[in-house]
Amino acid sequence: MKLHVIDTGFFKLDGGAMFGVVPKSLWQRTNPADENNLCTWAMRCLLIEDGDRLILIDNGLGDKQDAKFFSHYYLHGDATLEKSLHAAGFSYADVTDVFLTHLHFDHCGGGVKYKNSDGALELTFPNATYWSNSDHWEWATKPNAREKASFLKENILPMQESGHLQLIDPAAPSPLPQFDIFYANGHTDKMMVPIITYKGRKLAYMADLLPSTGHIPLPYVMGYDTRPLLTLDEKARFMKTAADENYVMFLEHDPVNECCTVQHTEKGIRLADTFKLAEA
Repeated sequence: MKLHVIDTGFFKLDGGAMFGVVPKSLWQRTNPADENNLCTWAMRCLLIEDGDRLILIDNGLGDKQDAKFFSHYYLHGDATLEKSLHAAGFSYADVTDVFLTHLHFDHCGGGVKYKNSDGALELTFPNATYWSNSDHWEWATKPNAREKASFLKENILPMQESGHLQLIDPAAPSPLPQFDIFYANGHTDKMMVPIITYKGRKLAYMADLLPSTGHIPLPYVMGYDTRPLLTLDEKARFMKTAADENYVMFLEHDPVNECCTVQHTEKGIRLADTFKLAEA
């Protein structure tokens, strides 16, 4: 098995929203904000090369929305989904599976693109199976008012309409033998955290359970989470296991660090080390 980092660029989100009830005087030490109180975040995906399978976990924001939409998020950086795949030696057509941790626009928007100038849509990965789970699909396609702006039908429905969508049963084992799945319900319903056995260790793609190293202390929970107290519980359980078993945690949104480990301290779980995936 080989793992490849797939960078898709950076965007900005409000620092207060990203850290919830934690005061700016604390979170700005690790994630400094600009003059508009916006912090920079990565959209870092992971490509698993294993035999005849090429599995992409998440795919960034994409480019389908209008200028007004993108004006809120300040996309920047030279990396794109296509460039990063090419740098790893692959094309869109090579991807066999697109595994989506959840269907918020910054995690799944790159999976559907414009086919032509008349606005018709097509799958970015024409030969891939797109994986979500039955509970989250129901949640995303019949969204609550709080999350409605994050679930964009143009990102989601073409997967099903194309016949390429497969829905995982959360009560069943992972249908992909390359990893197990930890289900988290605090951020959104049935977000999936893949846990891969890699070089004799467990590597977890943290999605929005742990956006960055700045979110390691338990109270540092995003304002975006629909059930923040549940996130606290899920995060506490996961981080204990991660510290006990020395997990490599792959960070989707950290603007600087690709991976980290955590450790037990007198103050609770804290950062142990940061490093690039290639060093894991």
